[in-house]
Amino acid sequence: MKKKRDNNFAEILKRYKYKVHDGDIVAGTIIHIEKTGFLVEIGTNHLGYLPKEEVNIHIKKKNNYSLLLINTTRDFFLMTKSSCNGQYILSLKRLDYIRAWKRIKQLYLEDIIFNLNISYVNKGGIITSLEGIQGFIPKSHVFTRNKSNDQTILRNKKITCKLLSLNEHKNQLILSHKSAKLIKLKHKFKLGELIYGEVVMQKPYGIFINIHEIKALLHVSEIKYKISNKSKALIHIGQFIKVKVIYLNIEQGLISVSIRNIKHYFNHHQQY
Repeated sequence: MKKKRDNNFAEILKRYKYKVHDGDIVAGTIIHIEKTGFLVEIGTNHLGYLPKEEVNIHIKKKNNYSLLLINTTRDFFLMTKSSCNGQYILSLKRLDYIRAWKRIKQLYLEDIIFNLNISYVNKGGIITSLEGIQGFIPKSHVFTRNKSNDQTILRNKKITCKLLSLNEHKNQLILSHKSAKLIKLKHKFKLGELIYGEVVMQKPYGIFINIHEIKALLHVSEIKYKISNKSKALIHIGQFIKVKVIYLNIEQGLISVSIRNIKHYFNHHQQY
């Protein structure tokens, strides 16, 4: 009975001149397993062939080929037709890649925050992955209050982040830890608000202030005094000062503040 149905199906395909082309997504049934791949019936005169190196990424990682047993029917990506034997070369990896990018683009539009595994860390930042696609969090987008905080992130082997930019052609995902942290804060920053923060770092170009565990930049142009020995005596590490939010970029996780035209911005007794 099953054979008759298969024959009827083949006749229907023949009647409608069923043709496949490179780049098509076709339905196929695995009919034979070989050492180097799988033979797949895709409803054409020639069988399809799925090399093991073109098997779905996730299946290979789990070492679980249960989805590739004989008589299993599923979608395949048709890469090309072999000039030697006329077989169609199929891929699950390419199909998985296409669908992963579709999901990633949807997640980007929805502005989702992720809790991703840290693959490894280099001098430039953190390597992670989303939907099987490698992602990169630049060091400038990793929030670390101090060295111990940095070690905590690495020890947990997970990091909260959101998509910053993506480029399918370059197979590139850029994510931000700072942006995700800023979005998840209970305190919602507003332009023009006055708020206290703790001085945590001094640089020639300005001072970094910790506000709700987010580093905000107080640029030299927004300080009444130039950063000199005199001003260092006025503003020191660990001090709490009142600042005004003058720039806010949640997407990039950036905040700039000012103490210009703020009276009594020092607060030696403020507890943050």
